[in-house]
Amino acid sequence: MTIKVGDKIPSATLFEMTDSGPSAVSTDDLLGGKKVVFFSVPGAFTPTCSNAHLPGFVQNADAIKAKGVHTIACVSVNDAFVMGAWGEAQKVGGSVKMLADGSGELAKAMDVELDLASHGLGVRAARYSMILEDGKVTQINLEEGGGFEVSSAEKILEQL
Repeated sequence: MTIKVGDKIPSATLFEMTDSGPSAVSTDDLLGGKKVVFFSVPGAFTPTCSNAHLPGFVQNADAIKAKGVHTIACVSVNDAFVMGAWGEAQKVGGSVKMLADGSGELAKAMDVELDLASHGLGVRAARYSMILEDGKVTQINLEEGGGFEVSSAEKILEQL
């Protein structure tokens, strides 16, 4: 069953790039005891993700954090090297934590997988944004297909 308001994010291991290489990040540590904005993109370096979705969160990071958000995290079914390079290309700096769900473990556990094999991308995670408090979903904006209608940073700001 697809994750919904009131559900707790499943325990999973994600990865982020550090100066010494990929570093494991548990969802429990990332989300526990904090208010977090968590969003997913189907693929780093893809047009909508690079031109609209991630840039919106980078541009609105200060306003989002001013609403009591501890962390803004972007996750994608990519590897940590790709997510790190994409974050650098997008000039994310410290505004958004770039996380890799390389094997799609979290996407599968949340039942938000998106099959983009017909586009040469394989199975990814659907585009979404959510507000989490202590790992529990308080708001979720899940897109249909690969659309970009409801998961923007501006929508999250309205919901905070």
